[in-house]
Amino acid sequence: MIDLRLLRDDPDRVRASQRVRGADESLVDALLSADDARRAAVARADSLRGEQKALSRSVAQASAEDRPAVLARAKHLADEVKAAEVDQAAADAALREAHLAVPNVVEDGVPPGGEADFTLLETVGIPPVIERPRDHTEIGTALRAIDAERGAKVSGARFYFLTGLGAQLELALVNLAMAQAADTGFVAMIAPALVKPEIMEGTGFLGAHAAEVYRLADDDLYLVGTSEVALAGYHSNEILDLTALPLRYAGFSSCFRREAGSYGKDTRGIIRVHWFDKVEMFSYVPVDDARDEHRRLLAWEREFMDKLELSYRVIDVAAGDLGSSAVRKFDIEAWFPSQGAYRELTSASNCTTYQSRRLNIRARGASGIGPVATLNGTLCAVARTIACLLDHHQQPDGSVYVPAALRPWLGGREVLTAP
Repeated sequence: MIDLRLLRDDPDRVRASQRVRGADESLVDALLSADDARRAAVARADSLRGEQKALSRSVAQASAEDRPAVLARAKHLADEVKAAEVDQAAADAALREAHLAVPNVVEDGVPPGGEADFTLLETVGIPPVIERPRDHTEIGTALRAIDAERGAKVSGARFYFLTGLGAQLELALVNLAMAQAADTGFVAMIAPALVKPEIMEGTGFLGAHAAEVYRLADDDLYLVGTSEVALAGYHSNEILDLTALPLRYAGFSSCFRREAGSYGKDTRGIIRVHWFDKVEMFSYVPVDDARDEHRRLLAWEREFMDKLELSYRVIDVAAGDLGSSAVRKFDIEAWFPSQGAYRELTSASNCTTYQSRRLNIRARGASGIGPVATLNGTLCAVARTIACLLDHHQQPDGSVYVPAALRPWLGGREVLTAP
């Protein structure tokens, strides 16, 4: 949730954020109105409780003649207090609903517009020139590394098996990513893929992204689309030690996405699928350090891309393509020769205090208790990274070049060849 003090002090800034997101500005006015109503309800309830407390002291001092009137007034006041408390509870609920509806306020400098309106920050490496490139599905099938046909037979469209070299490649990527994260100071975590509704809501995935989420109605649990959700909930309802920050976790989990609205897009292969595994970085930092941490996450993602010897570009994502919790997001898009295009492999998002406020995560420092900032960055979305490696590093003879950094995790193999 956004800081209500910012809303009260500078509502025009919040409205401007909504405009660059292409979101509804009227939500800001609705939140202002709900905030005013809630404060009025609290003030009225507090005033009546104060009057009730004062009146209760006077009952014992009242004369026999005055006592019936005082008791009648006390009874009437008690009814008024109960009604005021009901009104306050309703105002609290209305404020929360309006508060949850407003996305985070974007950072200055974020490009306005939608998916196509990103700003290119840098291009790294020279895309390989391949005369007649094959796509990753054809290569993976030939290597007996991907079996999409049986994946569909067993689970339906957008599912797959990683077999033989494909399974070994996943484990190699996860080990490489986790080793880098550990070397950088992240605590390795195997995170649950099922979370409670309040955790999913707290991270901001039940608003505009609700259609992407799988829900187990009988158990009232949600399947995560990223271990960011579980890692954000890890410290929910806790007060952290400000001097112990940053806290950094590298979470591995299976991830599930319905891919609602993507009908007809990337139906071939394992680029856009309903299930995949991922290594996600997650940071809790002091609020003033959030921007610097965002750049650090991006640098660690670039380090991983460089280890995979991929050609890529870094983009500053436009406001209309941000998730509700992010104030800014950087994507790394790697080159797919078979598509002649860059495709997203990683993202790094600065969520400032938006998630921590929703999840009641605070930190105690010398000046008292206050909010903390949370950030997340994908280190390796495994299925999509495998697709890119097969596509990007394909060789004319049908083999696939193995980047040097991956070789220790693949038994020293320099190339992947069909068994």
